[in-house]
Amino acid sequence: MQTMKIGNNEIVLLGTAMPPELPEGSHVMTATIDLPPGDPGTPPHRHSGPVFGYLLEGEMIFELEGEPERVIRAGEAFWEPGGDVIHYRSANNLSDRVTKFLVVMVCAPGQEMLVLVSPEELAQRKDRRSTRPN
Repeated sequence: MQTMKIGNNEIVLLGTAMPPELPEGSHVMTATIDLPPGDPGTPPHRHSGPVFGYLLEGEMIFELEGEPERVIRAGEAFWEPGGDVIHYRSANNLSDRVTKFLVVMVCAPGQEMLVLVSPEELAQRKDRRSTRPN
């Protein structure tokens, strides 16, 4: 993490990303999401635009198409590009506590913020998924 000082305020940089250009008419949604203990999260899906997140409490198993599954812990930031990329997992990694995160989602004009991916499409794109731990 990188820190910087502006006036009397200390700013802690959690991460940076270069999102795609946003189409005119896009809108932004900010939400908190609570995952009950052991919750598998939303089934495989995609977002119409980029998503930026920050884990407030707990641990989340996070997996995007083309990237290895990883655990994000409280105090860490994450992002996904949205568009055609499948978001496979955002599961609670803890069996005894809630995991809570904050997301800022950019929604493309006239599109749903989240669309589930069909089993047929998952099968067609299975070669794009990274090897998963046992």
